[in-house]
Amino acid sequence: MEQRGSPDRTWYLVLEGATDVVTRSRDFARRALAAWRWLPAATQEARDVADDVLLLVSEVVANACLHGGGPEALLLDCDEERLRIEVTDGNPAPPVPQRAVPGSRGQPGGHGLLIMERLARSWGSRPGPHGKCVWLEVAAPAGVGHPGAP
Repeated sequence: MEQRGSPDRTWYLVLEGATDVVTRSRDFARRALAAWRWLPAATQEARDVADDVLLLVSEVVANACLHGGGPEALLLDCDEERLRIEVTDGNPAPPVPQRAVPGSRGQPGGHGLLIMERLARSWGSRPGPHGKCVWLEVAAPAGVGHPGAP
């Protein structure tokens, strides 16, 4: 497993062949947020955004495990306005949001894309060389440091 990171703007984690990828991805994202000074959060808004990011990373990586044949890589790209999260996998089929089935409320599963729709500023997918990339963006909280800031 290869991982690269710095206080700079882009962090990249190779997940192909790794075990416990959801936990690894979440821990990697937590380290990136700390490097970018999103954590520890100084305000409730910043805490909420950081928590949303960690949940979104977990969901998009878990979706790649369940529906994409396993994630290949996680990319985090941050600037002063937004954080972009990208996960690649080997399945070329785009994600399809599941709509609630009557009587299924409270049942596990099928909620990952709904969570992405609610928490991300925007999300989508694009074809990749060996599958696809699912991406999402989260607005940076006000008053939080960003890559390259003093």
